[in-house]
Amino acid sequence: MNNSYRQTGSIVVALDIGTTKICAVVGRKNEYGLIEVMGVGKVASEGVHRGVVANINKTVEAIKDAVDNAEKMGNIEIHDVHVGIAGQHIKSLQHQGILTLADADKEITKEDLDLLINDMHKLALPPGDKILHIIPQEYLVDEEEGIIDPIGMCGHRLNGNFHVITGQQTAYNNIRKCVEKAGLKVTEMTLEPIASAASVLSDEEKEAGVALIDIGGGTTDITIFQEGIIRHTAVVPFGGDVITKDIKEGCTVMYDQAEKLKIKFGSALAEEIVDNRIITIPGLKGRDPKEIAEKNLAMIIQARLEEIFDLVHWEIQRSGYERKLIGGIVLTGGGALLRNMALLASYQTGLEARVGFPTERLASGYREEISSPIYATGIGLLIHGIEKSDTEVKKILTDVDDVEEYEDALADSAQAEKAPTAGSKWLGLIFDKTKELFEASPDSEL
Repeated sequence: MNNSYRQTGSIVVALDIGTTKICAVVGRKNEYGLIEVMGVGKVASEGVHRGVVANINKTVEAIKDAVDNAEKMGNIEIHDVHVGIAGQHIKSLQHQGILTLADADKEITKEDLDLLINDMHKLALPPGDKILHIIPQEYLVDEEEGIIDPIGMCGHRLNGNFHVITGQQTAYNNIRKCVEKAGLKVTEMTLEPIASAASVLSDEEKEAGVALIDIGGGTTDITIFQEGIIRHTAVVPFGGDVITKDIKEGCTVMYDQAEKLKIKFGSALAEEIVDNRIITIPGLKGRDPKEIAEKNLAMIIQARLEEIFDLVHWEIQRSGYERKLIGGIVLTGGGALLRNMALLASYQTGLEARVGFPTERLASGYREEISSPIYATGIGLLIHGIEKSDTEVKKILTDVDDVEEYEDALADSAQAEKAPTAGSKWLGLIFDKTKELFEASPDSEL
């Protein structure tokens, strides 16, 4: 490989370990703040069941293959990855923290907020669970409610309402183990639906109120935003795989044939089928071919999707934000590619729906392949990784002039690659300065 990649704030690698596919995405931020995808590797996933690793060896091999494909396309060597975590073991809860300030005349600082957030890690959780994310909802300073950013305010008591997302420690450890056995290092682990939101939702939708429904192979993940903040998360333990199994049983065909039927001829609404074509499936070992009506296929799919959307609607109602979702529903993930999916979602929930594509923050000239909802999680993990990398670099550059000069240097990086003497000297100094920090920092568990 021409380039050896380590976490330097320029190039980042995301790894999406899903039920049906494992995907590695390599990218960086350009001078306009948009994401350039340099390489993609996608392979079938055989060792993951409903988002949870069920076979270590198969998962490790799939990770190696996906990363190898991404390395070849991006012409780099990958060592560190930002990984997604999902599955029906994911749970969430609301909790309140209180911090008493010694001096009511002293301004509240970021350190005070960090102390309040860190106290959430002392929560008593069920055995085997661990905290994945702590998301502030709002703060109260003395009796003043509804404060989003209390830094700079004065008060005697600081209260915080938090949305806490937890998962099983074993599921977390197994993902980490698979990545490490593949010869890679986990830089950060992020909840996959949060990552998907970063790639398919606009800031306006998050502010207005929107429910992101990520229909994956094993599970359907729900993330509700309102006023730009994650308000509710949930997991429905059904996804695209269960629809394929229904087709397999209902049409008495092989699993692979059922998957092809779903992808090529499937529809979420039987009433939208007008022609009702007859689909012919080759018989097994010389047996007579099987004929399936397109409308019958759609009825099988619709029955299962109605069940999934009923559960989704129940979760939206349970969150208390159903009447506040001005942005309605955004569907993403591989399951969102089924014909008439948005229409069925609207019928079942009473909310407007659209299919979300992970192109919100991509630079122009991207490969058409990665505009599919299938890549929403991978692109979202890439966005989170780049933001984290930039934040870590800026922590070192405490002087404002240094930060501005660093950003100017990143903006000129494309020209610097063509003419190394122009900008690479400054970038070299910055990367040398940050290398020890990134290599020595412990892995983030948030």
